[in-house]
Amino acid sequence: MVTSILFWPSVAFFAGGVGAFVLRAILLGSLRRWAPRSAAWALGAAVRTPSLLWCAVFGLYVASEVAFESSDLALRLHAQIALFLEAAVILSVTVTLAGVVGTLVGRASAWQPLGGVATGLAQTTARATVVIVGLLILLSVLGVHITPILTALGVGGLAVALALQDTLANLFAGVHLLADRPIRVGDYVRIGDNVEGYVVDVGWRSTRLRSLANNVVVLPNQMVARGTITNYDLPESRMAVGLKVSVDYAADPHLVEALLLEEVTKAVGQLPGLLGTPSPEVRLIPGFGEYSLDFTVGCHVARFVDQYAVQHELRLRLFHRLRAEGIMIAVPARVIRVSDGPLACSDPPQAAGRAGAAAASRREGHDA
Repeated sequence: MVTSILFWPSVAFFAGGVGAFVLRAILLGSLRRWAPRSAAWALGAAVRTPSLLWCAVFGLYVASEVAFESSDLALRLHAQIALFLEAAVILSVTVTLAGVVGTLVGRASAWQPLGGVATGLAQTTARATVVIVGLLILLSVLGVHITPILTALGVGGLAVALALQDTLANLFAGVHLLADRPIRVGDYVRIGDNVEGYVVDVGWRSTRLRSLANNVVVLPNQMVARGTITNYDLPESRMAVGLKVSVDYAADPHLVEALLLEEVTKAVGQLPGLLGTPSPEVRLIPGFGEYSLDFTVGCHVARFVDQYAVQHELRLRLFHRLRAEGIMIAVPARVIRVSDGPLACSDPPQAAGRAGAAAASRREGHDA
């Protein structure tokens, strides 16, 4: 008797589950061939495992309906099974959507409207939002009133906020950095006076920078938001570089200007990172130094880190060119003029006293 009661529901469960599994395989295969590397495949990868649960849930749903229609299943038990299936679907969909949203936000750097790489805080916030909404829907389906829960969470949240003031300050500072976007992942920035590097991530508590020495510097978000931020990639990565060249006063300034400009212009296209647009310039600035004529060679480099190699190579080329042209690089010098004439002094009494003593000494020598 029991075998006959369970036969058709078992057949329905097997047929529904196998049918759903075959449909799953067809859809995932089509998605893999259609978009193997696009963001759409992230959806397929995220639903691959939960979709197995969906196949089982669909098979169980079909078996439940078959058993109910054949009057082999009580109405109350049928309702409980339906509620369980609905809860399982909501929970699995919530977990799946949280993974999909996190993956899509993580790939946001490929989307031009967003204009930058997504951070860990953005991914965590997106996942947490989906999970919270899904849990609230699940509680509503289970018949749990969420209003008292939200009230209790509000009171408890106030107590937690008072206990975690610094943590919450860093959290909201991170949200502020994401919204205002003074820094982006991949930018080279300077925070304050002495901390600089590439932005690795803006997390929920701290911001990570990778310095040129390949060390990671971890700064609290609150410190970053309060500090002075210099972003060398905004509004663009191109930046101006100035080289100071000091020559002797005996040099012809027009000749020096022409030689420096010619050498820098020749280096465009030969030095990696040195740009020809805007064109290099040479100016007699700051001008007249204490012992030299001071020129400034202005050029542009593609990125902040390109300036070091460009400055190194340009200094070598300019030095050899000036030496070949016979133009002296200025060095500190001080001229001292010695005179054996009468001492000029701005202090008449002392000068008169020294002159009188000298005259008396000469007279004593003469008398002797």
